Amino acid sequence: MPAAARPDRPGAAQWVPDDPAQRDVEHLRSAARECRGCELWEPATQVVFSAGATTGRMALVGEQPGDQEDRRGVPFVGPAGRLLQAAVEEAGIAREDVYVTNAVKHFRFTQTAPGNRRIHATPDAGHVTACRPWLTAELAAVDPDVVVVLGATAGRALLGPAFRVTKERGRVLERETSRGLKRFVATVHPSAVLRTPDDQREEARAGLVADLQVAAEALGAA
Repeated sequence: MPAAARPDRPGAAQWVPDDPAQRDVEHLRSAARECRGCELWEPATQVVFSAGATTGRMALVGEQPGDQEDRRGVPFVGPAGRLLQAAVEEAGIAREDVYVTNAVKHFRFTQTAPGNRRIHATPDAGHVTACRPWLTAELAAVDPDVVVVLGATAGRALLGPAFRVTKERGRVLERETSRGLKRFVATVHPSAVLRTPDDQREEARAGLVADLQVAAEALGAA
């Protein structure tokens, strides 16, 4: 049997506008529709770029869009998104302060036949690397004071391959960026809370809220 063809992943950089005047979020979102930086664009319905306040003081960065996000073109509109929105409100974070995006902009999934349910598949390191120019450009444009990384994929995209949610969550981490020193707070992805057994889910949800409260406090100190 011949070896599978290597996926074509030139990376997103060539689709990110060169002109600094075209580097605001709206121009980036428009340009991302044409991105062919990795193979995920082809089976996906559309690119899912970001939502929320384009000058938000806090950015929430997740993994990738899910099935409902892929169909609607907006991040965090499915069950995990609704849980996240409730947790953000409970943590005392104002919606107008929040920008929401993902490390990977197209939905990666498996599907046994057309019309069958599309099953989430975790992006691999190559997808994250290919998509990173979008994440770098949009965070530079928004320039948030605090970045909340939701889960392992987002954490590795922003904090490096050694990142571990279990080790780093709920703490304020400071890193140098193109916009100077920034604060990061890691927590679990809300979908992980939904996957928690029923008898442990409330504890897991409370842990997510507690981590977001750390981010809220860091925002207040910024």
